[in-house]
Amino acid sequence: MAGMQGKVVAVTGAARGLGASLARQLTERGARVALLGLEPGELDAVSASCPGSRWWEVDVTNSAALNDVAQELAEHFGRLDALVVNAGVACGGPFLHSDAAAFDRTIEINLLGSVRTLRAFLPALVASKGYALQIASLAALAPAPGMAAYCASKSGVEAFAECVRTEVAWHGVDIGIAYLSWTDTDMVRGADEHPDMRDARQNLPGVLGKTYPVEPTVHALCDGIERRCAHVYGQRWVRNVRPIRGLITGLLHFGAKRRVKGAEDLYIAEGPAAGALVGAGGRADTDRRTSKVA
Repeated sequence: MAGMQGKVVAVTGAARGLGASLARQLTERGARVALLGLEPGELDAVSASCPGSRWWEVDVTNSAALNDVAQELAEHFGRLDALVVNAGVACGGPFLHSDAAAFDRTIEINLLGSVRTLRAFLPALVASKGYALQIASLAALAPAPGMAAYCASKSGVEAFAECVRTEVAWHGVDIGIAYLSWTDTDMVRGADEHPDMRDARQNLPGVLGKTYPVEPTVHALCDGIERRCAHVYGQRWVRNVRPIRGLITGLLHFGAKRRVKGAEDLYIAEGPAAGALVGAGGRADTDRRTSKVA
């Protein structure tokens, strides 16, 4: 992208966490950012720290709303050079006892939300011969018990992005996939509030169970955007997982067999709160849907 100076970059899930940090670092590199998210107050605060930015409140599962934002963004900025498909939520626990609404909503936001976001903004990227970065996860490479909804959604977006990458390459559009391990965001901290999820992470071997700081992770993602990389790794060691993903998955499942009953007991003991979407972002989505019903 010949550097980020003057480039227009849209970031979903920009109200907090990874998305907010991405917006700030992209701005520092000279980009003009469009911030998309659910929390007006948080979006306004992020926008205030990103000169030249503008924000839109939008639910990534709402195709009509996304199309409206895509049109308004084009009118405001005049173009779109890059898109970061970052919005996501998570829930945990054993599928047998999972909260069906939270489970389905995780897949709807993470997978279908990514599909609908790219569908809305892809024409603008074709016009600019731009770049899209799909935020996936280490969970796509090494799905772990107790995270079925999140792992399924992130495996889905990985496959989706791989397919579309080839389809749009002749248009001059590049699509990348970002793989991150546990990163110190509201989502991960929210997951650690639940005993079963915290126990599952802490029992992962070596680097797989560590939580990593946001800023170096975001720096790696910004480098990937600037270079239009096909695969971007939030932590350097994650690139080594891709060639041995089958082996890692087998080891995770072998180790988890000794812990699944205890994890299930923790989940049941915590009660209904255990099945909710985790973190402040998850609560924002739940509150928004609850208020609409009311």
